[in-house]
Amino acid sequence: MSINKNNKKFQHMTKKWFIKLQNLICKSVEDIEKEYGSNAKFKKHKWKKGEFRIIKGEVVEKGGVAFSNVIGKFPKNFAKEIPGTNKDSGFWSSGVSVVFHAKNPNVPSCHFNTRFICTEESWFGGGMDLTPDIKDHKQIKLWHDTIKEMYSRHNKSHYPKHKKWCDEYFYHHARKEPRGAGGNFFDYLKDNSTNEWERNFNFVKDNGTTFAELIKIMWRPKMNLAFTKKDKDRQLIRRGKYAEYNLLYDRGTKFGLNSGGNPEAILMSMPPQAKWL
Repeated sequence: MSINKNNKKFQHMTKKWFIKLQNLICKSVEDIEKEYGSNAKFKKHKWKKGEFRIIKGEVVEKGGVAFSNVIGKFPKNFAKEIPGTNKDSGFWSSGVSVVFHAKNPNVPSCHFNTRFICTEESWFGGGMDLTPDIKDHKQIKLWHDTIKEMYSRHNKSHYPKHKKWCDEYFYHHARKEPRGAGGNFFDYLKDNSTNEWERNFNFVKDNGTTFAELIKIMWRPKMNLAFTKKDKDRQLIRRGKYAEYNLLYDRGTKFGLNSGGNPEAILMSMPPQAKWL
């Protein structure tokens, strides 16, 4: 069975899940804000191909959770980089992209995305990574151990590859340093049968629910800790490097801008403040 841009059943299932996941992640963040004593809520911004939500709170200084469902044709030059476009540059894509920049430097910022793309081929991609300003090695280990445990429920042999892929992908080559503390990253997770598609879809769903729980686990112990001006300055410098990476190297940014995405939703990943030496 060929799974491509004409398979409406699979597209409907993934789109429905991504909408549910957007709601789940937003609720997790609003719950944490409420625990902290903040009434911050996400503001919704609808557009013809999806919806992105922005929060400006006391735990999350700026955060965005974007859902998109885009159908169209890739620009000719960009299509050369995308599988399954040799004869037809048409595509169907849907996904969720998430970035949270914490106010307190003790609270680690984090990123998550998940997507399903269909051309004449189809595949899942996604992952999550942690960007702490003040490193807590026990917490970083908990982050990685939780992701590794999630893989054990699916195909644990993929974990070393996806962890390594994350380290290599989120590397700031100009700075010669990693963007953060890593996590997992996968792409071109393809399907040759319905059973294989369902296994991959279950794995993608577990990535989303695991992330929604991890942000609570990462933030709760840190959000009330004191910090200094020096800590905040270090955070702002790290944010500057984060912005550099997203504009120079991030494939999701390039894909979104070249597939008719909403620039406001795509560039919501930019931090609210940043600093350079």
